[in-house]
Amino acid sequence: MKKLILFLLAGLIAAAIAGCTNKASGTMRFDTTREYAVNSNNIVMNKEGSMIYTANIDINTVSFIDAKKQKVVAEVKVGKEPRQMTLSPDEKYLYVANMYDNKIDIVSIKDKKVIESLETGIEPFGVLTSQDGKTLYVANYRSGTVSVFDLQKKKQIKEIEVGDRPRSLAITADGGKIYVPQYLNGSITVIDTAQNKVIKEIELAESPNKSDQKKSQGIPNSLEQFVISPDGKTAWVPHMLTNVDTPIHFEETIFPAISVIDLERDVEILDERKELFDEINVSDSQNQTIIVSNPYDIAFKPDGSKAYAVMSGSEDLVVFDLKRGGNATQIVRRINGNNPRGAVVSPDGESLFVHNAMSHDLSVLKAGGGSYSRVKAAGESIALVSNDPMDPLEREGKTIFYSANSDEYAADITGNNWMSCASCHADGDMNGLTLTTPKGPRNVPSNVLTTKTGLFMWDGTRDDFEDYLLTVQGEMGGMMKYDPGQPLPKDVAHMYDAMFAFLDNPESFPPPKSPYRSKNGELSKAALEGKELFEGKAGCISCHGGENFTDSVKAVDGNGDLTTDNQDFLYDIGSASTLDKESAGDARAAMKNARDHKRFDTPTLRGVWATAPYFHDGSAKTLEEAISRHSTKEVTDLTKGEIVKIAEYVGTLE
Repeated sequence: MKKLILFLLAGLIAAAIAGCTNKASGTMRFDTTREYAVNSNNIVMNKEGSMIYTANIDINTVSFIDAKKQKVVAEVKVGKEPRQMTLSPDEKYLYVANMYDNKIDIVSIKDKKVIESLETGIEPFGVLTSQDGKTLYVANYRSGTVSVFDLQKKKQIKEIEVGDRPRSLAITADGGKIYVPQYLNGSITVIDTAQNKVIKEIELAESPNKSDQKKSQGIPNSLEQFVISPDGKTAWVPHMLTNVDTPIHFEETIFPAISVIDLERDVEILDERKELFDEINVSDSQNQTIIVSNPYDIAFKPDGSKAYAVMSGSEDLVVFDLKRGGNATQIVRRINGNNPRGAVVSPDGESLFVHNAMSHDLSVLKAGGGSYSRVKAAGESIALVSNDPMDPLEREGKTIFYSANSDEYAADITGNNWMSCASCHADGDMNGLTLTTPKGPRNVPSNVLTTKTGLFMWDGTRDDFEDYLLTVQGEMGGMMKYDPGQPLPKDVAHMYDAMFAFLDNPESFPPPKSPYRSKNGELSKAALEGKELFEGKAGCISCHGGENFTDSVKAVDGNGDLTTDNQDFLYDIGSASTLDKESAGDARAAMKNARDHKRFDTPTLRGVWATAPYFHDGSAKTLEEAISRHSTKEVTDLTKGEIVKIAEYVGTLE
């Protein structure tokens, strides 16, 4: 009897341990193989089209939507800043990339909760499984890598270096290749999954200069997605073209484009690129070209007859007829909702669901079955979240920042829907490009800590956020009816208050974690030596001091208020060139903020490792070059080895 009791107890203990193990690890089966191409996205639909899942970016939840009932059935709490997701091949798990938590959450579809998390590189963005579900791939935006996880062991088995700022991921139907767009530099990395090795880089071509500066031209950047067509032969990449060699002006600088990639040869098909005024060219009732902006996502009709392009800035849907030449045949103007970023199409091709990232709702549209059918809105949008924790003023500011909708606000933020603030400040940050301005070439700065670091602009010519009226008028083509020398109407000034509130929240654009620190955050021996030089012999701290490594916050008047009149903290370090021009000041400052062409404001160094190129004109490509070109006596006395050490230290600042 005693032996029987012990045996039963042992069995109960073993069962309890097994139960705990299963619950903790989220035991998975790998008996389903996916046979179609997929890409990571902020919106995902299951194969039969019954359920839709959305990553609610700044709410930190994932919503489960019953597609037939058009109703949210669950909202699951996940990590911070969920960007993209993917379903396991058996559709039992949802993998969610949480950008600011550096982890992947594994969500049980059945239990509707996070059952486990995996630590990743810095700022995971895109996420995919292999076709058999055994391997997980994660694009680490700041690390410049793709992490490869063995899902049976829940362990990272490899980290593949793929280049600068990888975001989305796509895998071919046979599972043999993964494509990784690099967000800013117009490249797409190709990974062979059998070897977990990079086998090619696809370079998107620059669109050549044209005599008509209002026609599409420029450098490909802001590659948002890589979506493989139903037949698996091509992929579409929505991105922008930025014209850097003409003075920045809304209708001559920023253009939407969609590049098409031949997946058999892994090359761009240049003749099939979709550009404004060419393949994206639909007229309104007055025979005027409808301008669209900030292409973000692509969804194909399952039979491959049509492609739908989501334009997040102008808030439109562009319909391409692939059976009739491949050009745009319809623009659905003003999707109901703010900042559309993703779309899925039902398996029967009849319905489209568009994910609006700022209003946190799902727009429903009917596509119709025929070749000549038109896409139309269908009913009310589906609210995705139970509560928006963001302050209403900040939410308004964030929505305006990402919007190129010229009709929605008290005043037009841009001329004729051409561009949003995010068109140059890619996803709120920088775009790695130097634009042409009347003052000379100007490197697009990051918005990290932008409200905390003193004067605005490279030459410190602005001390109030409303002064960005000059940017809206001169570069974006909006608010042209207002005299810049006069106070703005209250409702228009409110728009700037809202954007300031959004940018002023330290959670909006936190300084990125540095890959040049150890995992526990410690500095290398060389970086510590660089810190000593930075604070001592090199004299860097005399300008780059304080919490934010800048002295621009000291440019104040007798009352302690920031003022452009105080030019004591502008410096000539020898970075000016013959292209830089003097300015006589501007109307916002009653022409009292004149500037020479040699002295510039001190930028923050927090997160500077991620903001190359450097200087006001982007002429320094590396931190070492930027340091060595300071013409101060302290720097000119440094050895090459000392400069390398200082650069190593500066690269760790976050």
